[in-house]
Amino acid sequence: MANTASAAKRARQTARRTVANRRTLTAVKSQLKNVRSSIQAADKEKARLAVKAFVSTIDKAVKAGRIHRNAASRHKSALNRALIQLK
Repeated sequence: MANTASAAKRARQTARRTVANRRTLTAVKSQLKNVRSSIQAADKEKARLAVKAFVSTIDKAVKAGRIHRNAASRHKSALNRALIQLK
C-alpha cells in the first residue's frame, strides 16, 4: 500500500500501463504466431496478408514505445526474408 498520494498515483499509472503493454504485446505475439504458421504452411497469399497486418501492428507498438524499434526492425526483416523465400 502506498504511503503518499504521489506513490498511490504512480501505482495507478503503473497498473494502467501494465494492462496496455500486455494488451499490445499479446497482439504482437499472436500475429507473429499467425505469420509463422502461414509461412510454415507455404500459403503465399495468406502469409503476405499476415505479414502486412503484423507490420502494421508492430509499427504501432513501436510508435507507442512498447517495443524497441530495433527489435521491430529485426522481426520485420526476418519475416520479409522468409516471405521472399516462399515465392
